[in-house]
Amino acid sequence: MTTENTIEADKKINKSPKKRRRFFQYNKWLVKNIPFYFFISAIAIVYIANGHYADNTMRKINSTSKHLKEMEYEFKTVKQDVIFRSKESELAKVVEPLGLKPLLIPPFRIVDTLVEK
Repeated sequence: MTTENTIEADKKINKSPKKRRRFFQYNKWLVKNIPFYFFISAIAIVYIANGHYADNTMRKINSTSKHLKEMEYEFKTVKQDVIFRSKESELAKVVEPLGLKPLLIPPFRIVDTLVEK
């Protein structure tokens, strides 16, 4: 049994330096690739920031388009009201309390006959 124990102990001793070498080689590989990890992290941050920027831009566009539609509706209603109030019959009703009346005879043209042609 002692020979078996010593053989197992020798195997453990022999394996541990190999494992340590592999661990250090793996660490060297990790350290060697740190700039790549930073690059990937930077790309991920830019990607996330771009997504937030796009969301905010879409919200602003939607709110602006809603505001524009409201302004268009308001413009159309005011324009319709102005057109309605500028009709001759409506205008006559408004100015009647001021003593103004519509003409019953058509207007005539004044011609200056003293001016030579």
